[in-house]
Amino acid sequence: MAAQGSSRACAVWLTGLPASGKSTIAAALRPKLEAVGHIVEVLESDAVRRILTPAPTYSREERDLFYRALAFLGSRLVAHGVTVIFDATANRRAYRDFARSLIPHFIEVAVVCPLDLCMKRDYKGTYQRGQRGESLTVPGLQDPYEAPLHPDVTIDTTKLTADEAAGRIAELVRKRSVSIER
Repeated sequence: MAAQGSSRACAVWLTGLPASGKSTIAAALRPKLEAVGHIVEVLESDAVRRILTPAPTYSREERDLFYRALAFLGSRLVAHGVTVIFDATANRRAYRDFARSLIPHFIEVAVVCPLDLCMKRDYKGTYQRGQRGESLTVPGLQDPYEAPLHPDVTIDTTKLTADEAAGRIAELVRKRSVSIER
C-alpha cells in the first residue's frame, strides 16, 4: 500500500485505444505539471514493456503481470513524491482498478478517439499487424477495450488539441493537489 503523506504527488492514468493520442497528451502534460512544482515521471507502456517483457506476446497472462508490475512501480514513485503519468492502454478496467487500489491520489483520464481515426494515426503499425493476423490481441480489434465507467476526466482528441487536453488535466491535478495538502 502506498504511503499517504502530505505529498501532492498523484498518478494520472491516460487510457484509450492504441494511437488515440495518449503519448502526445503525456508529452504536453509533463511540462505543465513540472512548471507548478511537480516532479514527474512518465511511465510509457512500450518503454517499460521492453524491460519487463523484451519479447512480448501480449497474452492475457503476460498483460495481467505487466500491468500489475506497472501499477506497483507507479505506486512506489508516488509514495516517494513523484507524480506519475501512465501512458498505457490498459485495455481492461481491472488493470486500472488495481493501480487505483495502490495509489491514493489516482486520476483516470479517458482518451477518446474513434477506432477508424486511431487506425489512420497508427504510426507504429499496431492495427496493420492486427489486420494481417500478425498480432491477435490488438485492443479494439481482437481484444476488447474496456473504457472507464467513471473517468475523472474525458478527453476527446477529435475536439481538443494535446495542449488543451493537457491543460484540462493539469487543472484537475492542481485542484486535487490543493485538497491533498489540506
